[in-house]
Amino acid sequence: MQRKREQTYLYITAFVSGLVSLGVELSASRLLAPYFGDSHPVWAAIIGLILLYLTAGYFIGGRWADRSPHPATLYSLAAWAGLLVGLVPFISRPVLALSVRGFAGLNLAVLLGPFLAVLLLFSAPVTLMGCVSPFVIRLLMARVEQAGNVAGRTYAISTAGSLLGTLLPVFLLVPTVGTRNTFVALSLLLMAVGMVGLARVAPRRALLHLWMPLLVLLLALTLHGQPIKPAEGVIYETESAYNYIQVVEEDGWRRLYLNEGQGIHSVYRPGQRRVGGTWDYFLIAPFFNPPPFTPDRVRSL
Repeated sequence: MQRKREQTYLYITAFVSGLVSLGVELSASRLLAPYFGDSHPVWAAIIGLILLYLTAGYFIGGRWADRSPHPATLYSLAAWAGLLVGLVPFISRPVLALSVRGFAGLNLAVLLGPFLAVLLLFSAPVTLMGCVSPFVIRLLMARVEQAGNVAGRTYAISTAGSLLGTLLPVFLLVPTVGTRNTFVALSLLLMAVGMVGLARVAPRRALLHLWMPLLVLLLALTLHGQPIKPAEGVIYETESAYNYIQVVEEDGWRRLYLNEGQGIHSVYRPGQRRVGGTWDYFLIAPFFNPPPFTPDRVRSL
């Protein structure tokens, strides 16, 4: 019975690790969107490097599990991965601020540096999460004859978690609590799994990890209410299901920007109908066409 419970918890660990790894990947795009946009090159860089980190994790995790096939090692690894996930939005904040200068001066070097630096922040947590599945397989392996069944079941459960991790940030977490808190939620979930696992097999080691969630929560509370993307003249900002939205007021004009802000999506000035842009031409379109109907044909509204 005890062995069955241990196996079940190992599968839960694989499931949550898969969930968080894909959740981090989807959330990474929203972390970068206010500064670099949401284009195919950005997505290619995110997906490519996440796959690279997972590849490294699979390789390292297999060797690590053979050298130290202990559940406590796996759960400690999961807790550290969760901590590093939670630190990403806070460490990346000053780094991403540098990219604003790059856009202002159209300096490619200043733009590229923060972009790569932020993506490198994901290397440690994602690599550690890549270690989880090989570790789980090693701990579940009782006989060589079970290798195929154990490996297949572990990767199926992990992939099921990844499916949920793909949907949760996009349809629930980011639109509801924002990108920063999405990272915090994923971090706390993975740390909880790791620390509960440690409490089951090594209670004293679990106590030594209690500072991890406290640190992430403290950082989240410290930056609560802080702007997502600090800039002059910002009077409103939010995150929708699709974009980062920012309204900036300059010299009496209000402009709506999305994501990195390279395009103006709406312009408004109180008391003025014309805005001095291509939008004004839409106002003269009715003068080039006859009315669609005459007043006497209007019977009801």
